Amino acid sequence: MTPTHCRNRLADQTSPYLLQHADNPVDWYPWGKEALDRARREDKIILLSVGYSACHWCHVMAHESFEDPETARVMNELYVNIKVDREERPDLDRIYQTAHQLLARRPGGWPLTMFLTPDGQTPVFGGTYFPRTPRHGLPAFVDLLHRVEEYFRSHRQELEQQNRSLLDAMASIGAAGDHGSARLHPRPLQEAEEQLRQSYDQEYGGFGGAPKFPHPSNIELLMRRSAAAPESGAESRRMALETLRRMAEGGINDQLGGGFCRYSVDQQWLIPHFEKMLYDNAQLLPLYAQASQLGGEALLADTARGIADWVMREMQAPQGGYYSALDADSEGEEGRYYVWDREQTRSLLDPETYRVVAAHWGLDRPANFEGHWHLHVARDASALARKLGRSQAEVQTLIDAARTRLLAAREKRVRPGLDDKVLTAWNGLMIRGMSIAGRILGREDYLESACRALDYLRQTHWRDGRLLATSKDGQAHLMAYLDDHAFLLDGVLELLQSRWRDGDLDFAVTLAELLLERFEDPDGGGFYFTAHDHESLIQRPRSFSDEAIPAGNGIAAQALARLGHLLGEQRYLTAAQRVLEAAWHGITQTPYAHASLLVALEEHLVPPETVVLRAGPAVLPQWQRRCQDEYVPGRMVLGIPQDAAGLTGMLAERSPRGEAVAYVCRGLECLAPITGLRALEEQLGRVSQREAS
Repeated sequence: MTPTHCRNRLADQTSPYLLQHADNPVDWYPWGKEALDRARREDKIILLSVGYSACHWCHVMAHESFEDPETARVMNELYVNIKVDREERPDLDRIYQTAHQLLARRPGGWPLTMFLTPDGQTPVFGGTYFPRTPRHGLPAFVDLLHRVEEYFRSHRQELEQQNRSLLDAMASIGAAGDHGSARLHPRPLQEAEEQLRQSYDQEYGGFGGAPKFPHPSNIELLMRRSAAAPESGAESRRMALETLRRMAEGGINDQLGGGFCRYSVDQQWLIPHFEKMLYDNAQLLPLYAQASQLGGEALLADTARGIADWVMREMQAPQGGYYSALDADSEGEEGRYYVWDREQTRSLLDPETYRVVAAHWGLDRPANFEGHWHLHVARDASALARKLGRSQAEVQTLIDAARTRLLAAREKRVRPGLDDKVLTAWNGLMIRGMSIAGRILGREDYLESACRALDYLRQTHWRDGRLLATSKDGQAHLMAYLDDHAFLLDGVLELLQSRWRDGDLDFAVTLAELLLERFEDPDGGGFYFTAHDHESLIQRPRSFSDEAIPAGNGIAAQALARLGHLLGEQRYLTAAQRVLEAAWHGITQTPYAHASLLVALEEHLVPPETVVLRAGPAVLPQWQRRCQDEYVPGRMVLGIPQDAAGLTGMLAERSPRGEAVAYVCRGLECLAPITGLRALEEQLGRVSQREAS
């Protein structure tokens, strides 16, 4: 029966997405023992609805169905209804997205709507968005509710056979290969480059057609390949940099406030799906900063600064953690916060400035979004300067002034909804991004931002020797997943290369030990997505391929290998190699889909160069800048003060000598200590030449 209370069981949750549904007339449960026990006891099918706060079609289905009393009545009468935030429970999302794909033979998405057996939570039927009334070949949601329930009651025996087949198929997905027979070689790196060349959009940059996603892991792979072999990798360099340029100038990049939207609905990067996710920007930020080293272009560095400044302004909590997402919608309309009309824009600017920025941002062209204009770079400052007979500096000054004026006006609008939960995994990605951008762009405020985020996680998400996955308003819960540990470990290692802090290395070692203790498959190699003591579900997922975020196995392999070389810890190196061996079949079948593992493969075949500097405060920054002022992705540099305490492993042997000393190693093979900056520069030059060959 429909509950009579004003709010349902989601009212006590921390997830902003679940709280969005706390006032629904649906008798929602969060995933947990209470709901699962009731389903078994009453022999009711579970209706599982998975989504996230910034999901446009999740909002549509909520308004059409979950807020409708009659629909809610049917749901409450026939089902035990469970709401899940995919960002808090990526384990459940992975499992049931996989099940949907096996049942429907097509990819899923959000909202994910699954009907599960009451006793084992095995899917009976599933889909994504279902409308309130029949359209686009989809049944009305209420009709579907009745049909599924009737089929379940009358076909229990057939469903049991389907369930056995489905569970067998799911058990085989993600299974490790025969790691003993894997012979790791560089061919997948070359094949991935070729596959990316074949899918590259020669006209607009990026890969494939509309809808077009950034695919940062693939861009990073191309940049690394071009650095490893500048001559043969020239095409990879061109593809990476041109894609980054086109995205930076497109509407997918917020031309006023900085930061990237999720994807472009068109091939030209002009009109985005307007949600802004922390994880996209966390991956793009370091890419743009590194690309500014590789390509030497102001546009690339400016774009990195735009991302970082937006994150610090809008996405970092006062306590230090980074928020998760900005909604696509405001005032019930997608994109309303971001778009402009001509008269409104003209009224905010003087005629001369308007004339310049109208040509710059495409306001002198036909409307491109439902009768309005979404800004993109139609003509850059250089082209405009030539057209107007003015200096580029003058034109850029007018554009910058207009940006400030329009941004101030936009901030008075009703803002998109903010998902203010703090996710460990996504924070780890952004700590890495801020650390890399801070050191490349010389921005201490970016490094301070990363430090504040890490300190928040250690204070709030670290409890009794365990890492927690999520928090809101300082309340943390849920045992952390593989991605949380791997991404945070990677972020800490990058932060250590930008700003040494006593204690951060110890925390990195602790995270590495937790990966081995709680997630590693001791038989097949690689890491499960959930810890060994996680709740029992119908599948224990393990993924090696990249999706919207890089594969946790790929980042774990990278970070463990780097930490292993840094400390001389063979257990970490062995674990990283076993990931590659376990994933080898998938890597060789579809190399481009395993970019993060290919980076780990590259550093396995050509071990990274580590440079450990011990110096006083007067010279340490200069030595560190010299080691980090070029794009050399296979180099790890730690500038450690002379009085640093608590060094472990091989680092404990890197003792100070005189004013400054550098310890340079390739893998576990080390040179004699270097005590002069000139000698260090010569050694770094020889290493760069060797890499180029």
